[in-house]
Amino acid sequence: MNTTFKAALWMTGSIASFSSMAVAGRELSTELDTFEIMMYRSLFGVLIVVGIAWAAGTLSQINKEKFGLHVVRNLAHFTGQNLWFYAVTIIPLAQVFALEFTTPLWVIALSPLILGERLTVTRLIAAIMGFIGIMLVARPDMAGINSGVISAAACAIFFALSIMFTKKLTRTASITCILFYLTSMQLVFGIIAAGYDGDIALPSATGLPLVLLIGAAGLMAHYCLTNALAIAPATVVVPIDFVRLPAIAVVGMLLYNEALDFWVFAGAAIIFAGNYYNIWSETRSRT
Repeated sequence: MNTTFKAALWMTGSIASFSSMAVAGRELSTELDTFEIMMYRSLFGVLIVVGIAWAAGTLSQINKEKFGLHVVRNLAHFTGQNLWFYAVTIIPLAQVFALEFTTPLWVIALSPLILGERLTVTRLIAAIMGFIGIMLVARPDMAGINSGVISAAACAIFFALSIMFTKKLTRTASITCILFYLTSMQLVFGIIAAGYDGDIALPSATGLPLVLLIGAAGLMAHYCLTNALAIAPATVVVPIDFVRLPAIAVVGMLLYNEALDFWVFAGAAIIFAGNYYNIWSETRSRT
């Protein structure tokens, strides 16, 4: 079995997990708000991370070094994830995923400020292509702009911030430490945000399996993606990941009667081209 086929298998799991999380989030929105969904997801995540760390003997790796950076990183991720869950309840799922694909391009645009990385001509071209794609996804006449589109576009920025802060943390912190603070801090943020009005809803008997699905799918999606990147180059993984868009478009059409929008696919194609061009250029420069 060659590496490309293995990567495709892992990415199939990632695509299925992201799609399942989007559908479960939309279904849960009728009984839980986004803060409550994130709170329950984080609770599930804490139990999983602590259980695995205890079994692996890595609990001792959790420390207070760079605590402030952990807080900033998880505030960014918490904000982005809440915006994402809100967006999937407002606009077509394909539109959410298309705008989410701009995350790597925001990393390109913001990394000189946060990571001190050089903004090359290649990266600048990729970023410009991404912003053109955003405009097409949001409708060329701007008539399609609404709170869902704004939330989906904004979530990509916060996901980019989370990625860059995570990169800084990996220089000194272990994966166990990063994941522990990711889940535990976001659980605290979720409790505060969901309970500010003194009313935290409990999931119903039909909603509880969806909560568990979101928790499991969130962890599984990133686990599968990480494994794919570990065995195959990004130039192989990124095109496979792009299959998420037509896949979720079909899901949206079958479950929610969402129309297949030409502009979403046109904009997403440009966003993908910008991402792929940057990765291809970076890979060539290292060989």
